Amino acid sequence: MTDHSTSDFEQSAPAPDAAAPGEATAEATAASDAPTSDPLAEAERVLAEQKDKYLRLYAEYDNFRKRAVRDRQDAEKMGMGAVMKGLLETLDDLGRVAHMTPEGADAKSVLEGIAMVEKKLLKSLAGHGLEVVDPLNAPFDPALHEAITTAPAASADEDHTVAVVYQVGYVLNGTLLRPARVVVRQWNG
Repeated sequence: MTDHSTSDFEQSAPAPDAAAPGEATAEATAASDAPTSDPLAEAERVLAEQKDKYLRLYAEYDNFRKRAVRDRQDAEKMGMGAVMKGLLETLDDLGRVAHMTPEGADAKSVLEGIAMVEKKLLKSLAGHGLEVVDPLNAPFDPALHEAITTAPAASADEDHTVAVVYQVGYVLNGTLLRPARVVVRQWNG
């Protein structure tokens, strides 16, 4: 019996160091096809990707900004339309009072008509959040009232209360549009 320490397969296979004549060039070609680590090319590729992301993000933001402006303008138009629609009946009433014939209208009916128009107008505007600030005999509030002058108070209880309202003020949805212009009582005791 012969001792075979190596198998027949191992004997017929070429040694790893010994390469066949055509195999050495194929391995070298495969190694050259592998991506090279050129830092400049890699940096240019990353820059191009980041520039593309930036341009897409900028375009998306610009579209969002334009859409927000358009939505705000549409909402403003809708709000103004609702206010105007509420004022149409009042405008009709005002037109009827304004076009009364002098023969058929006495001063009392004209004044009553104007008072009704004012009441209807204020009711319509109140439906849209407008409040009238008419503080006669109320305590003076510098956040809502503008003191034009002072008047003497008859007692200490009347100190810092509104004696006369020269011009009413208006608040719209909690925001002061115009303060009431008033005369404030002052106790000099």
